[in-house]
Amino acid sequence: MVLVAAIPHPAGVPPLYAAGIAENPCAPHDVIVVPAGSRQHYFASSSVLETGPATACQQVAVRADRRWLSSGIVPGDSPQLTSLATRALLDLHLSTRPDGAVIAGWHNRWEYSWPRDSSWVAAALAVTGHSGDSLRILRFLQQTQLPSGTWAARYRPDGSGPVDDGRPDEIDASGWVPWAVWCWSVEESHESESAEPQLAGMWPMVEAAADATVRSLSPDGLPAASMDYWENSVQVTLSTAAALLTGLRAAADIAGELGHETSAATWARAATRLADGIEAGFGRHGYHRLPFADSGDDAAVTFLGPPFAAAGPAVVSAITRTERSLRLPNGGMLPGTDWPGNRTTAWTAETAFFALFNAETGHEHLATQTLTWLAAHTTRLGTLPEKVDARGRPVSAAPLAWTDAAVLLALAAQAHHLPVVPVPAG
Repeated sequence: MVLVAAIPHPAGVPPLYAAGIAENPCAPHDVIVVPAGSRQHYFASSSVLETGPATACQQVAVRADRRWLSSGIVPGDSPQLTSLATRALLDLHLSTRPDGAVIAGWHNRWEYSWPRDSSWVAAALAVTGHSGDSLRILRFLQQTQLPSGTWAARYRPDGSGPVDDGRPDEIDASGWVPWAVWCWSVEESHESESAEPQLAGMWPMVEAAADATVRSLSPDGLPAASMDYWENSVQVTLSTAAALLTGLRAAADIAGELGHETSAATWARAATRLADGIEAGFGRHGYHRLPFADSGDDAAVTFLGPPFAAAGPAVVSAITRTERSLRLPNGGMLPGTDWPGNRTTAWTAETAFFALFNAETGHEHLATQTLTWLAAHTTRLGTLPEKVDARGRPVSAAPLAWTDAAVLLALAAQAHHLPVVPVPAG
């Protein structure tokens, strides 16, 4: 389906492709992409569009959505933020397919499953009490893992395999997936006695991912060059290094929990090497995007802080500086100071990264300010878009799963600090 924006946009800025997504109440798992100019509304606390008096199908679907919401928590300390969380949760619920594939965005460019985005969604759903949905995502990731222990850049949501479009593997998934498993296990261990057997079932995936990370490390401790979340070149970047460090530490903690002491020790040593490599390669230049001077700030510096890692003063200073340098006049954030694309359009996921860091580190005013900005720049249906243009209009894909996940993690962190991945001994 080709959707046309209601208002023209300047060159280089995409239109808003959709106002959001809705469920077809009489056809389970059928998703309706709502045109950008639509004036329709949802029944409250549901993904069902109002079309007049509620039909029997609609009533059943609305009740099911409300039961699902009530089975977990809806974070947010104000009506505006609770509404933001409600829509983000429902959009993720609808975007997570029956097989566990997470649709990154409902437009032909994004209608695939990225392991990185899926990992964040699994973490967000676990943190908000939807561990069953989270586990389904993790099992899809387990089914799609390559024999090398890595993942392709993106997958077809029907589970038929990677998208063969020539783009290189993005090895950060070998870090994000173990982190997501760790997040699920921490939350589930409080709720269910079956957590350990299920965790043991995911052990082969965690083990293969962590071993792949160890193999990727160069003599300087940093990972091999790969494409990262900017998806524009193959380099050694801060974002990939930070993700792999988080994953190694998470894998080591899982190994210890399951009694795999040899693996835990191996990954602890590798994590130390990688942490030292990050400090030497990136830290000496202020934690910029690349391991050399003047390579520009990157929103991924937040991956070195809570909840991914305890942050020392140098990292906190770098994140604070980067937040200032990336903020645009419209209030949102660029991915980086050297971002090669449009430099007046904010990216919502990157904006939410800083909300998450600030919520985790007790900077409540800054976190609330950023989350309130995000809530004020949704579509007519309250859906979070991928981007916000210079005039403050939501543009590009809506919803974007990664943004939904990052926002939910930030909102949850405002209520109570999320667990931080521990540094393993060794």
